[in-house]
Formats: sequence, C-alpha cells, structure tokens
Amino acid sequence: MASDNYCIGIDYGTDSVRCLIVDAASGREVSSSLFYYPRWRDGLYCDASINQFRQHPLDYVEGLETVIKKALAQAGTSVRANIKAISIDTTGSTPVAVDETGTPLAMLPAFENDPDAMFVLWKDHSAINEMAAINDHAKLFATDYLRNVGGIYSSEWFWSKLLYVLRKNNAVRNACYSWVEHCDWMPFLLTGGKHVSEMKRSVCSAGHKALWADEWNGLPPDSFFSSLDPLLGGFRDRLYSKTYTADQCAGNLSASWAEKLGLSTNVKIGIGAMDAHMGAVGGQISPYSLCKVIGTSTCDMLVAPSSEMNGKFVSGICGVVDGSIIPGMIGMEAGQSAFGDIYAWFNNVLAWPLRHSFNQAPVPDTAWINERIDRLIPELSNQAAQLAWDENSELSIDWFNGRRTPDSNALLKGSITGLSLGSDAPRIFRSLVESTCFGSKAIVDRFIQQNIPVKELIGIGGVARKSPFVMQMLADVLNMPIKINASEQTGALGAAMFAATTAGIYEKVEDAMNGMGKGFDMEYHPDRERAALYGKRYKKYKAIGDFIESMNNRN
Repeated sequence: MASDNYCIGIDYGTDSVRCLIVDAASGREVSSSLFYYPRWRDGLYCDASINQFRQHPLDYVEGLETVIKKALAQAGTSVRANIKAISIDTTGSTPVAVDETGTPLAMLPAFENDPDAMFVLWKDHSAINEMAAINDHAKLFATDYLRNVGGIYSSEWFWSKLLYVLRKNNAVRNACYSWVEHCDWMPFLLTGGKHVSEMKRSVCSAGHKALWADEWNGLPPDSFFSSLDPLLGGFRDRLYSKTYTADQCAGNLSASWAEKLGLSTNVKIGIGAMDAHMGAVGGQISPYSLCKVIGTSTCDMLVAPSSEMNGKFVSGICGVVDGSIIPGMIGMEAGQSAFGDIYAWFNNVLAWPLRHSFNQAPVPDTAWINERIDRLIPELSNQAAQLAWDENSELSIDWFNGRRTPDSNALLKGSITGLSLGSDAPRIFRSLVESTCFGSKAIVDRFIQQNIPVKELIGIGGVARKSPFVMQMLADVLNMPIKINASEQTGALGAAMFAATTAGIYEKVEDAMNGMGKGFDMEYHPDRERAALYGKRYKKYKAIGDFIESMNNRN
C-alpha cells in the first residue's frame, strides 16, 4: 500500500478535543493537536451540586477548526494534499436540542446562554425523575423496550434528558424541533447539512442510548412516548428510523469547511460514534476481550460474533447492539460513572487549603500552588502502594456519581468506611482506588454470570497508561492479566481507522486495525496473595454496597 493516504481521527473528550493525522498504510501518527474547551474550563453552565453538566456547541466548533488546522500545519503540504477522510468520536449520551435546520439552539442569539439549549453532557444526572418514569412506564408494555439496554434505562441517556429539558424549559421546548447526539451532529456539520432529516444517525448511540432496535423497526412507537408524557408526542417522527455503522460515509466535506480547513471537498466524512466504541477499535479489541477505556469514568467494551450470541442479552449493562463497535459483531457496553473522577475529587479535597488559604497572600503564587497540587496524586500513589493492607483496612464504595453498571442507579452515593484516627490521606486514597477496581470486578462478574466469557483484558485511556499503581491493583482485584495498548490516543486512532475504512483504503475495519494498530507494550499480572486478600475484601464491598442500596430504597 502506498504511503500517500492519510486520515484524520477526531476524539471529543469531556475536557478537550484531539486531532490525530495518521498514515493509513502503517498507522504512523504524523501529527496531533489538542484543544481545551474554554467555556467548560471556566465552569460555565455547570452546577455539580445538582448534577448539571452542560457544554456549549461553540466549544466543539471552535475546537474542531483549531485542532485540524494545527495538525495540518504540523503535517505539511504533502500530507494536506492527501487527506482522504475524517471520522469523529464523541462522548455519549451527549444530546442537544436543535431547530429544523439541525442547528443547536445555543448557537442562536435567543438561547446562547441557556444551559438547557446546550449539549447535555454524558455525566449530567439532572434527569433522575425522568429516568424513573421511563423505567416504570416500560413495565406497562408487552414488548420489552428496555431489553437491549440491560433492562434499566439511565438518567445519562437520550430520552431521559430530552424529557427533562422539555418539562423544565418552555422556551427550549417551543423551539426544539429535534434532539441530536453529539456524535451525529459533528458529521452533519462537516458535510454542510441543511435539514435535520438529512442527518445520518449512528447505530452506536441509537442502540445503546435511545432504544433503537431492528426488532421494533427503529425507535419504539410514538404511543410509547406520548403515553409517558404528551410533551414527547411527535418527537419520534422527527428523529430517525434508519441508522448507520461507523464504517459508512456520511458525505463529503462541505465547500465552506473545505475552504476553512484548506482541504478538498473530496474528503470523505465518516459516520460518528461514541468515544469508547471507537477507542476500543483503536485499542485493537477482539472477540471476548474486555476493553476497558479508563479515564474520568470507564466504559467496558466487548464484542462477540453475531452467530455465537444466539439472542443473548446481558441484564444491567448499557446495551447489546449489533454493529455498535465492529460492524458485523454484537457490541456490548458496560462501565462506571466515575473512576478517575473519584481520584480528582479527592485531589480537590486535599487541595482546598492550598487554593483557598495561599491565594489570600498579598501576591499569590498561582504557579507554585498548581505545581504542588499536580504532585498530589503521584505522591499518594507512591505512598499507598507501600501500605500494609488487610481485611479490616478502610473500605470505600465507588458510587460517587451514581452507578452506571451493573444495574444503573444514579441515586446511589459513594462511601468511605472503617475510618479511624490513623486513617491518613494515602490510606483513604488506596481505599478509593480499590473501590474503583471492585466496581470493575462487578462488571466482569456480571458478564460471566450471564454466560458471556471474558477471555482477556485490554486497558486503554489516560489512567491505563499513566498509573501503574491503579493498573496493578486492577489486575490483582480481577485476578487476570491486563495488557495495555501502546497508543496514547486510541480514541483518535480508532476514529482514523474508521476514516480509512470509510475512504475505501481498507475493506473492513478489522483490516484497518491490523494495518494501523500499535500493539501492546505493557502487561500487568496479578499477585496471588494480593488477589486472595482482595477477594475477601470484595465480599465486604458487596455487603456494604447492598446496605447502602437498601437504605437508599427506603428513602
């Protein structure tokens, strides 16, 4: 294969967007760039006390233009002339209200500062009441519309968020023509879509988050939604019935974006997908390998040949969807609502005196303060790794942002137990890390209990590559080896693999994975003694978790 085919992978994360330009023949990363969302960085439109997390579409649009231009400038003119395709992944479910042209309402002057007119980020849990209403309502129907999503609908997902916004905000409700996932809007934007009906929707987000399924010819019938709340009446008809896998083409780069980026209108734009799903492809997932995308939260991805699933479903996970990860295979998603976010929370607790006391100095040394805050987690990891640990050591539950899987429950809260006057920061931190590993074990156990084998573990994402302490504990808790993909940008790389497939450079995405993949450069093996100890402590974790859940149910 000639090395004159280049593809762009765009990876939208929670804090930033990354662009990666890749040589499609070898997978060589030619250039990359990163853009942090300025409005998100400044905490605009968010309120953690009520679980509200919103992102302005301008952060996404400005970021897209910036990262592509920077990466192209680094790559040079010969690469620019040979860009064949662009594919994009995003967080999800991260939907937004749009008008009939497909424009997010927050991009209109009347709604530019209205959080309900912005993208409702994946981790936004403000739709808890709507989630409960959907779960109760679904029980009234002979058809189990929740079967494909593990039997429980989540406040993090498409319909919960739409109903919450419609109920809460009259102005947005009156202006909202349709409801669109971030991963579907970005290709629509790049291809110059003029009407929301032209938008090609991803089977990835539709199947895992919006109840789309072949069995009921698309989305559940309008009667399901209108009988839940009349506000939802008619929305189904303004959404979609057909979906697309990520190896398909959404269209060509529009003339306006081609001029803006200095690219040709011959550049193909791939169908979008969620970040963890494309990240699993970049991480070289294979059948029955559980690919753990570990960052602020986790997404645990698993694929199986359709012929071997025989209609199996896994209760309590985020979905079983044909083609959502690799076309032609069943894609399964599970995950934890908070993983690295828990470490960040503890870091912020410890940093509070630094930020609020030293900043009162006549001339606060912000750089000095930030430098020391940045050292906290690495030093805590070093100290926690050296601790003597036993069955009665401090124990935490990882539901600080609710529980995603198994068995979604956004109302649950985290806990730290077994504290004494000897409980210092390293001991508490170790218990928090252990709790996130126990949450991962609960997911692995659920797959196995439901007759889905987990043959190996793959780690990708920031935590997987940067924290040996966490990854070794994860291997010990799961009592399985974990191999780490060599790429530090598996999301963007996976998007580039799909772009190469969209462009016809590879016949199928598995070929792109083989040709462009980075392989694995680290592996963590479990320690027998520690694994035995964690096995005993895991039983306590389950017992305390059951108690917390029972008390929550009473309330």
